[in-house]
Formats: sequence, C-alpha cells, structure tokens
Amino acid sequence: MELRIFAVGDVCGSAGLQLLQRELKRLRRAHRVDFCVVNGENASVVGITPHQAESILDAGADVITLGNHSYNRREIAAYLDSSRFILRPANDSPLYPGRGMGEFETKAGPVTVLSLIGRCGMAFGPDNPFLLAEKLLKQIRTRVVLVDFHAEASSEKLAMGYHLDGQVSALWGTHTHVPTADLQILPKGSGYVSDLGMTGPIHSVLGVRIEQSIASFRGGINGRYETAPGPCKLEGAIFTVDSETGRCTHTERIFYHDTDSARC
Repeated sequence: MELRIFAVGDVCGSAGLQLLQRELKRLRRAHRVDFCVVNGENASVVGITPHQAESILDAGADVITLGNHSYNRREIAAYLDSSRFILRPANDSPLYPGRGMGEFETKAGPVTVLSLIGRCGMAFGPDNPFLLAEKLLKQIRTRVVLVDFHAEASSEKLAMGYHLDGQVSALWGTHTHVPTADLQILPKGSGYVSDLGMTGPIHSVLGVRIEQSIASFRGGINGRYETAPGPCKLEGAIFTVDSETGRCTHTERIFYHDTDSARC
C-alpha cells in the first residue's frame, strides 16, 4: 500500500497560520494525502504557543515538528511534555521538555517521525545529529520513517540525507524558508529535499517585514520581528512511500499562492 506524506514548510506568524487553517484540509483532499507533518516553530514569528500548536493540528496536521525556536515561548514547555503530537529536536538537551521522536498511526500502519537539528551556523550547541540518528534508528520498529532536519547549511542537510539513505523513507530540510530545487529520490530509496520553503507572506524576508530585515542588515536598531503583511504562500513536498518496503517511489513539489491558487 502506498502512503502519500505531505511535509509543509515552516509556518510563519499569524498570516501563515491563517493560510494553513484555510487551505490545508483542502490540499490534503486534492492531493490524496494520508499523513501530514508541519513545521510550526515560527508560528509566533519566533516560537510557538500551545494555542497555535492546537490550531495547526486542527488545520489538518498529524504532527508538528520544531527547531531552534522551540522554547522561545515559555508557555510551550508543559505542552511539549503533555502532547505527543508535537516534536522538538531529538538532539537537543535531554533536560529540555518534550520528545524528539514519535510513532503515529496511518491507514497502512504505524510510521515514525524524527525531528533533528543541525549544528552548522546554529546559536545553540545540540548533540551531534548524525551520531544520535544512528542510535535512534536502531530503536525504530516501523518500516516508514520520516525525518525533519532543521538546519542552516545545505551541505549538512545533504550529508545527512546520504547518511540515512535507505534507512529512512524521506528526509526534508527546514529552517531556511527558501525552497530548494533538489527534490529527489536518493540512490538507496529515500526521498529528499534540502528545504521545503515556508508557509507565510510572499513579499517578506523569510516571513518577516522587509524593512525590519533590511534595517537589521544595515546595522540599525531593530525591534521585535513582525510578520510581513500581504498575500501568503504555502510551500512543501509530497513523498509517496511504499509501506511494505519503506522506500520512496515519487516526489512532488507543492507551491500554493493564496492570490491565484497557483501550484507547481
């Protein structure tokens, strides 16, 4: 039996969340999606609240993954411990709240979702994701394994893709908010893309007001980041997986504009 897995790029601010709430269930139906993973760590621009997490799940996500802003909103800590449908990076400190891996039911049986964070260019000092992935894969019982690798460097993401090729069904990158053109099936059968893109304002700098980002790069004093105004987009990818072998058989880029319903 085939499983169609929809991975949705980082949800940015209230505008991105509203678009997700409006369109995700329709997109799931249109593309016959069986399971959906949404990166939600930027739902508050920087961080996510329990209410926003519930909104993402209500919108049609089966599980939420996070990243380097997992803990920016203090109120999320207890929620990370209580809800099994939200995953922070597994290679963060074991003292942090929450979990980094989960098993979830689908029409074709259970699947495992693993959240990892890279180390290149990140402000924090997480454990080595390559070594932890090797350890965790030995514990996984499901044939279908999905990985969200939240990382800055394309080289680190691609290296992880090849490192886990044939051991996971699909691995996608998040964090940089710009979709990459390398959607593919790796030689041993794992679906891969370096970055999904984002769900948020089209005319922005990674979801943030343009003038704020320019001011920051010019060296000026910048206030708290705000979501840019205007029309939004939803970016991601669908990975079709053979549930018997766990191998990816097809990949498809999803790119939705709320201005004209364009997809490519």
